[in-house]
Amino acid sequence: MRNYLDLTGKTALITGASSGIGAATACVFADLGARVAFTYHANEKGAEKVRGEIEQLGAKPLLIKADVRRREEIESMVEQTTKELGAIDILVNNAGSLVERQRIAQITDERWNEILNLNLTSAMICSRLVAPSMVERKTGAIINIVSIAGRNGGGPGALAYATAKGALITFTKGLARELAPGGVRVNAVSPGVIDTPFHEVFSTPEMIRGFVAGIPMGRTGTSMECATAIAFLASGAASYIAGETIEVNGGQLML
Repeated sequence: MRNYLDLTGKTALITGASSGIGAATACVFADLGARVAFTYHANEKGAEKVRGEIEQLGAKPLLIKADVRRREEIESMVEQTTKELGAIDILVNNAGSLVERQRIAQITDERWNEILNLNLTSAMICSRLVAPSMVERKTGAIINIVSIAGRNGGGPGALAYATAKGALITFTKGLARELAPGGVRVNAVSPGVIDTPFHEVFSTPEMIRGFVAGIPMGRTGTSMECATAIAFLASGAASYIAGETIEVNGGQLML
């Protein structure tokens, strides 16, 4: 039986993959045959765990420590991936964080800029570095990980994060228009309430119960349910899809 999600021979770079959705995506990509490079910032223990899981699949991932808020570290990350694994065919801009919940009266200019740099500007810089080679080879896929917050404004104190993710959805559309003639597809995956360390840090059990009450499927999602949607967009099965944002939220938000 043919595997329509086969990624054999592809080089994939996934940012922020020491846990949660990024970690699951790295494992799924490796299982589908891709050469995987993935990054982490502070969670070295989690990153090493992910590396071990990928190695158990019979693959040899490239693990890179990188702070995507720093342009020079992004440049080094892309250079190392290309040098060791070959030209990048798939880029997943997953690194990001809410950082902390702050309302408009609390947030400083510095924190606002940090959150936008982490969630939005980093994806632009990664894409800018990777896209020329993709266009030159007339092939490639860029997947941006956005959020339901970018559609509905987010929960309490998530204004900066929601703004960044909303802008990343627009960036996805604009970049897709620009790169599609060059054979490069740009899309996004928008997770809803997913059972990841993100919510362990930023959401109380009471908040989670409130979120779930508004989800028709009646539960939170899993990292794997996001990772398989990302793999679909990275694969040839999505060859005629560009500029789209797939909502993975159990029906919480339907567009």
